[in-house]
Formats: sequence, C-alpha cells, structure tokens
Amino acid sequence: MSDPMRPRASLRTAVVWDVLEDALERQVKAVGRESLDVLDTGGGSGNFAVPVARLGHHVTVVDPSPNALFALERRAAEAGVAERVRGVQGDAHGLFDVVGRGEYDAVLCHGVLEYVDDPAEGLRNLVGALRDTGTLSLLAAGLGGAVVARALAGHFAEARHALTDQAGRWGEGDPVPRRFGVEQLTGYVEDCGMRIGAVHGVRVFADLVPGVLVDTEPGALDALLQLEAAVAELPAFHAVATQLHVLGEKFAEQSG
Repeated sequence: MSDPMRPRASLRTAVVWDVLEDALERQVKAVGRESLDVLDTGGGSGNFAVPVARLGHHVTVVDPSPNALFALERRAAEAGVAERVRGVQGDAHGLFDVVGRGEYDAVLCHGVLEYVDDPAEGLRNLVGALRDTGTLSLLAAGLGGAVVARALAGHFAEARHALTDQAGRWGEGDPVPRRFGVEQLTGYVEDCGMRIGAVHGVRVFADLVPGVLVDTEPGALDALLQLEAAVAELPAFHAVATQLHVLGEKFAEQSG
C-alpha cells in the first residue's frame, strides 16, 4: 500500500508507517486472522487509524479531545472505513474505563508518553490491552533532536538546558512536556515484558531542512524521504532524531 499521507506530511510519517505496516502484516500471519483489532491511543483525527482501517483492520481510537474524535468520524466516513473505526473519549491512565484488557492485537502509542504524568504506568496500561501475542508501536519525542534544533536556531543556552533538564525541556516556553532517549524508551517497553523488535529515528533531517527547498527543488522531497529511510535504523542518528520509534513485540510464551 502506498504511503497514505500527503507528500509534504509524509516527511513526518513515512518511516513510522512503513514499519507499522510491516509489523501488522507479521501480526496477521502470527494470529491467523486477516483482520486485526488495533487500539490507537491519542489517535486524534485518525492520521494512522484511518490508513490502518483501509488495510482491513478494526481500529479503536482513544483520545481525550471530542473535537479530534469528531474529525476522526468524518475522516473515516470520507475514506469509506467508518464501520471499521470507533472513537471513544479517554486517556492512557483511565484506559480500562473505556476499553477492555487483553482485547487487541496491536496498540499504537504515538505522541502520548510526552503528556502523561507517569509514562511507565501509562505504557503498562497500554500493554495490558494487548492479547497474549501483540505488537506495540511507540512514538515519542527525542531529546537529541530538540537540542540540535535549539542550537541551530542560535539558542545555545536553551540547548544546554535541555541536556540537563530531567524532562528534556529547553525552558518554560517549551510546548513539549517531556522528551526521551532511546535507552529510556526501550527500558519502558522491556519493563512491560515485551521484546524490542526495532528502533528507528524519525525526522532526523526533515525538521532541519528549509521547507521552501523541499517544496520547490525538483526531486528534493523524494530524495529526503529516501535519506530519512536510510538513516532511520542507524543508531548513530537516533541521538539526533526529533522523534524515536520503538516497536515492541509480545508473544504467548511471555504472558503469565
């Protein structure tokens, strides 16, 4: 399936989508069912939920915003997958007030851990929603990318502050409540009893390249997408990625 996002937006999503699509294909083979039950926490208006539903899976989106859920409903209808997408209002800490435990084959946690009070607890809840065999797609803000971005913008004191701040924030005006390193994220996943399937750096260069260059230079977008894909799995570039993507895998023999 081709990338479901608009070309410019694909710079932010292409790597994650490719990894997720492959993971869902493996999960289909593992469980022996063509249609998976997928939980998308903080899924908002359906940037991933709708494309996942287009693959034939059933997706439950949990999000605290009524406006986002309304947009999700409209988007799913326009894509012709309304019967496979369900939106419910809630969050990670109160997850089991709105969904059941052990009912999903895959859980998406994209841009959620930055905002929960206790990331470890929030992630444990999400993993608790998985069946005995399941996949976790975890996407969170990377510390190194913020440091590089602030430094390149000339805000050297803020870049240094982010390095020493417990939450990885560069100052009071930082809109992101929390950032993570690779070891921290993979540690959270392993503490939940899951195996690390893969780690990818996301938006290593995309946020640093002038948008006008990507939009106007012939072939620049495709070349940048290819570059992002080439460096995504290289550990040396994880340290400077804007976001980090961790794929966790749960197997039946691990449960209990």
